[in-house]
Amino acid sequence: MKKSFFLFCILFATISYWAQDSTSIPFEYHNIEEALKFPEKVLRLNLSNQEISFAPQLLKKFVNLEYLSLENDHLSQVPDVILEIKSLRILDLSGNDFTQLPELFYQLKNLEELYLNDEKNLNLRATINTLSRLPKLKSLHLENDRIKVLPENISKLKDLESLYLSQNELKAIPTSIVKMEGLKYLEIHHNQISSTQQKSYDPSGNMMIKF
Repeated sequence: MKKSFFLFCILFATISYWAQDSTSIPFEYHNIEEALKFPEKVLRLNLSNQEISFAPQLLKKFVNLEYLSLENDHLSQVPDVILEIKSLRILDLSGNDFTQLPELFYQLKNLEELYLNDEKNLNLRATINTLSRLPKLKSLHLENDRIKVLPENISKLKDLESLYLSQNELKAIPTSIVKMEGLKYLEIHHNQISSTQQKSYDPSGNMMIKF
C-alpha cells in the first residue's frame, strides 16, 4: 500500500510539473484561422511559406503578439497593419520581394530582433536609416542578401548588439563596424574575407566575431 501511494505521488508530481512547464512556453500558431479563434491569447504567429490570402487588417487583432514570421511569403511590400502591433518583439520578413521598409516602421517601439535574410532587392542604405529610429532593436539579420559593401550608415545603429552578415559577398570586414560601440557579436562567415584579413583584424571593445 505504501509503495503504491509513493508511486502515485511521483506520478502526480511529474504530471503537475509538465502541466506547469507547458504554460510557460507560448503556443505557436501556423494557421491564421486557428489563431483568430482566441487572438488575444496568441503570442507567436508563424505564417512563413504561405500564400497570404487573408485581409492583412486581421493581423491587428493579435494585440499581444510578440513574434511574427512572414518569411518566404512573396510580399512586394510590408503590410502597414504590422506597425499597429505594438507588442511585437521579434519579426521575420526574410525571403520576400520588397525593396524597403515602411516609413513609419519606427512605430514598432518594442521590436528587439529583425530578420531580413534572403532579401536580394533590399535598399540597404535606406533600410538602415529607417531602422536607426527603432528604440529597442538589439539584433539584426542580413544573411544571404548579396551584400558586397556594407553602407557606412550602419554605424547609426548605436544600440545594436548582434549583427548577422553570413553568406554575403563581403571581401573585407567593414570599417564602419568599428564605430558600432554597442556591438557585442558579429557573425560574418561564408563571405570572401581571406584568412589573412581574419587573423589581422583586431576589434575594439568586447566584440566577438564568428568567421
